[in-house]
Amino acid sequence: MKQGGGWRRGVGASLLGAVVLASLAGCGRPEFDGEVAHRLIEEQCSLGPRFPGSPGHSRMRDWLIGEVSRRTDAVSVQTFEIAGPDGAIELTNVIASFGVSERRRILLGAHWDTRAVAECDPDPANRETPILGANDGASGVAVLLELARLMSEREPPVGVDLVFFDGEDGGDEGGLGEWCLGSTYYATHLGDYCPEYAVVIDMIGDCELSIPIEPNSWAACPLEVDRVWSVAERVEARDFVRRGGTALYDDHIPLIRAGIPSVLVIDFDYPHWHTLADTPDKCCPASLAEVGRVLVGLIY
Repeated sequence: MKQGGGWRRGVGASLLGAVVLASLAGCGRPEFDGEVAHRLIEEQCSLGPRFPGSPGHSRMRDWLIGEVSRRTDAVSVQTFEIAGPDGAIELTNVIASFGVSERRRILLGAHWDTRAVAECDPDPANRETPILGANDGASGVAVLLELARLMSEREPPVGVDLVFFDGEDGGDEGGLGEWCLGSTYYATHLGDYCPEYAVVIDMIGDCELSIPIEPNSWAACPLEVDRVWSVAERVEARDFVRRGGTALYDDHIPLIRAGIPSVLVIDFDYPHWHTLADTPDKCCPASLAEVGRVLVGLIY
């Protein structure tokens, strides 16, 4: 993602009845496992850096398709090409759907590629080296994959489309054209697909998690932002805070421009962003579980 403003990188019988209803509601929600999600981060990082054109990128694409295919038969891919220094490079969006007969649908997204350079590393000698992207990339994918497991075991009451975007993290500071390539392609090839809203998660594994409201999300769809943060309050996800954060250009922006109300859930205050220190030990199961609980609350 890219930082920036604007469009650049949200007593008595009655009481007893309430308790019973609350208990039933709790029984209707599967429990998100942060430990499983953390192991999925480790699996992704074991494939190496996963930037487009790299061997790790091909391994990750195949691994990701295999993982979602274990959870649902409704898996599709979108492939497209971008120009690389040595010719065309293929990018792939992976879409996994649950509750396919449900007309009311929501989209949950994350990017699966990683950064090709560690330009923010404190050591200048490392700044041309690809990153592992444990938090910036793998954390969002891990949470969506754990959700896929839960939905495969307990069908959601609403249709859910998990979209794993490629090509999010390949841009430079000179402009926006090379960022969020997968979501841009996806948003321009929607056909008649029209989800009620979307939530994009990115960089949500930080051990010191704090998720403010992203300003571009709030400006475009304050009702959906309030929906997410209200669910966070109900499930006691205290790391979702009602204050403004940094305005970002991330995968939610192409979706917003395509008419889908879209909320970015991100902790951008991460000291290891675009450095070689973005490794699995910087991510914590409790943080992954907190975000997972909110998404489970939205779905169920």
